[in-house]
Amino acid sequence: MIPEELQDSPVAASLDSHFPAAIQGGHMQHNQPALFVDPAAILAVCGFLKGELGFARLSAICGVDWHPANPRFEVVYQLHSLEKNLRFRVKCRVEEGQTLDSVFSVWRSANWYEREVFDMFGIPFRNHPDPRRILMPSDWEGHPLRKDYPVHGYKYSYQNE
Repeated sequence: MIPEELQDSPVAASLDSHFPAAIQGGHMQHNQPALFVDPAAILAVCGFLKGELGFARLSAICGVDWHPANPRFEVVYQLHSLEKNLRFRVKCRVEEGQTLDSVFSVWRSANWYEREVFDMFGIPFRNHPDPRRILMPSDWEGHPLRKDYPVHGYKYSYQNE
């Protein structure tokens, strides 16, 4: 069920009526509605947002590390309806080692965004067409935007100085 502060959002209301079991709360963030969605429903919800509600543009996917909280990660999908001039955020809480479905089949622009989230946070995307690292070298150890990642990386040891 959507929280009271999102009752006036037609997008949130539509998602709540079509996916009542998938909605896990939400809030207003920077004057934009944001809904938490069950990770198992992310592909269906995103397909509905694009196909039925006109969110033709995926402007970003980003990760957030809430270490030491559990679930540790949040994946944020930032959407834009050019036709209605609306912005909307969909968020998934993701546990360490959990895989999310890729939304590449909904928005082709998800390709690089999902690769970046994997590269920086280690969150894998199921059915992604090219799951290689995108920012770090292929032999890089770890995921640099995790809060427990060493400042100088795993490759360098300054113990012998």
